[in-house]
Amino acid sequence: MASKPPKGDPVQDAPKVAEPKRSAAGLTAIGHSLRMAHQQMGVKRTALTLLSVNQKNGFDCPGCAWPDPEHRHTAEFCENGAKAVAEEATLRRVTPEFFAEHTVADLAGRSGYWLGQQGRLTHPVYLPEGGDRYEPVTWERAFDIVAEEIGALGSPDEAVFYTSGRTSNEAAFLYQLFARELGTNNLPDCSNMCHESSGSALSETIGVGKGSVLLEDLYRSDLIIVAGQNPGTNHPRMLSALEKAKANGARIISVNPLPEAGLERFKNPQTPKGLTTGAALTDLFLQIRLGGDQALFRILNKLILDTPGAVDEDFVREHTHGYEDFAEAARAADWDATLTATGLTREDIEKCLRMVLASKRVIVCWAMGLTQHKHSVPMIREIVNFLLLRGNIGRPGAGVCPVRGHSNVQGDRTMGIFERPAEAFLDALEKEFGFSPPREHGYDVVRAIRALRDGRAKVFFAMGGNFVSASPDTEVTEAAMRRARLTVHVSTKLNRSHAVTGARALILPTLGRTERDLQGSGEQFVTVEDSMGMVHASRGRLEPASGQLLSEPAIVCRLARRVLGSGSKVPWEEFEKDYATIRDRIARVIPGFEDFNARVANPSGFTLPHAPRDERRFPTATGKANFTAAPVEYPELPKGRLLLQTLRSHDQYNTTIYGLDDRYRGITNGRRVVLVNPEDARELRLADGSYVDLVGEWKDGVERRAPGFRVVHYPTAPGCAAAYYPETNVLVPLDATADTSNTPASKSVVVRLEQSTTD
Repeated sequence: MASKPPKGDPVQDAPKVAEPKRSAAGLTAIGHSLRMAHQQMGVKRTALTLLSVNQKNGFDCPGCAWPDPEHRHTAEFCENGAKAVAEEATLRRVTPEFFAEHTVADLAGRSGYWLGQQGRLTHPVYLPEGGDRYEPVTWERAFDIVAEEIGALGSPDEAVFYTSGRTSNEAAFLYQLFARELGTNNLPDCSNMCHESSGSALSETIGVGKGSVLLEDLYRSDLIIVAGQNPGTNHPRMLSALEKAKANGARIISVNPLPEAGLERFKNPQTPKGLTTGAALTDLFLQIRLGGDQALFRILNKLILDTPGAVDEDFVREHTHGYEDFAEAARAADWDATLTATGLTREDIEKCLRMVLASKRVIVCWAMGLTQHKHSVPMIREIVNFLLLRGNIGRPGAGVCPVRGHSNVQGDRTMGIFERPAEAFLDALEKEFGFSPPREHGYDVVRAIRALRDGRAKVFFAMGGNFVSASPDTEVTEAAMRRARLTVHVSTKLNRSHAVTGARALILPTLGRTERDLQGSGEQFVTVEDSMGMVHASRGRLEPASGQLLSEPAIVCRLARRVLGSGSKVPWEEFEKDYATIRDRIARVIPGFEDFNARVANPSGFTLPHAPRDERRFPTATGKANFTAAPVEYPELPKGRLLLQTLRSHDQYNTTIYGLDDRYRGITNGRRVVLVNPEDARELRLADGSYVDLVGEWKDGVERRAPGFRVVHYPTAPGCAAAYYPETNVLVPLDATADTSNTPASKSVVVRLEQSTTD
């Protein structure tokens, strides 16, 4: 049997520090994975579960959105995937007796780590107005409560329907269908907080808000640039793809303020060599200053323009628009300003240029290190400029590669989870289901929090996720949630959001990816879309954690029947009984999903169309790929201040904390640390091991404080620091967002470090 959950809430502010690692994975990762899995699941359950992860007849790992290779290893999972599966398939249970023992105030005082370690939720529970703890409730009564509160609203736009990226395609399609039949486009999702900047930039420049490469393109590439991303912790299976690309002759440039162990050397646990020496991955490490990536790609573009024969003139002439304005702006790039913005040397940049010019096929990969700045959208547009110049979009082995986090965050957006839906999508819904969807744009995450804060939204419904911990400006977000009339969370496990409630609150427990889903027509499967636009089936094999659990599609269908009543034009009961009927409707509404049920029967799934990749056709307003010419921006750093980025530890997936270690960075048994360059620390008189408060400084004198962080001398880029979220989300004001995308600007926070008030 697995061990019981920890009794006490472990101290997280007394970490131990050692030298950071210079390689990732290997035997240590195997041991760590199996130890965590055994603690949660026991020996037999560990073997049965992990051998089904990412297999063609198994379930999709909830840990990330990295695509599956055609030829899969028996153990087709990484360390973090094993942790994610173990947390979901745990034998630990959170029963009604648990809620009888713990008040909401008690839960609010616990850490996110402690809450998550308690285990799987087993019954729907309800916090009545004026009550101090959750109590058991029937599913029928739970849906009645939601219907009561929605029915009392002055407008459907006073309800907010949030979605986490782990929701299946089927559940996401039903969820947005319910919200729109109700009459609102208030469908914020976790994309608003991560890759919204990517979607905004790519939609404008190439006409599709998704990446343009497939896994096979990485294997065919000459040069892969990995910018603002840490695959070793966030997408470990990507390291296997990079290793294969290197074996095929690719070179790799990593652009990051922090050295990352996985990009230095990868010890592939699936090969004998990997278990011993491993493979060096990075050929050139550009330790860039936070927020300097736009300046780097702008100067590279200037240098390409200045190099005879370097521009793919045929591609530019036939397939692009706006070249002249872009070229004028790029040629004006200034070396001194570039070196200030990037913190790099001219020699580093020129070496990078030589590698670019020697490569016919180039891919640029990125993640939240690029998407969470005020100027993230023009930063990503500049990357598109860089690729367009040499014809590196729509060519095998080349293209844009935003690497998504949640395993179906991209699929949720494809299914219509978006507060600003396209008119064509709404027209298709209307034609298929016979009701008129709302046309006015809804709330994204930041605007939803403002609406709750200001009393313009009164019901908050979350399909998965941990909204309170994931959102910026923690105190403002929590106060906004507490103003709601009703908060509802569809969840598998406890998290912080369950302790920050409206006047009334519900927790609705749902099936996980690992569990069998039996409905009226028999055993069901769901589908997901990975980070590269591949769609495939996911089938759970374990018995559900409780007989009281409902699947996400079933929850949406029953909720819709109760709230919308007999007047609904949607066959909700039919959808709940047989998910194939949902896929039939998706096939008629969403382009690329024609013959959905037949095509997903292929164990490898199918690839969604992508016009720029498949046809070199760019569905933009101009009908071509658009060069852009935005001014170069980068954060200014006042004297005595540092630029802080928020990041994950290695024992973490987004807001889910698996443990208190960050093995690759040498941090154990704690999370409240701030990584500071030793030279900066000496100048600021910050001894290694001292404790400071982080004070975020914003325009108009706005400040935010996060107390009690241990200083760790660490080889960050000069002038830059780093600390873990969600502990540092408090530092990012609600209004500090990226232009255009409205994504919280969590990667370039100007901070001063003050002696801790908790000493």
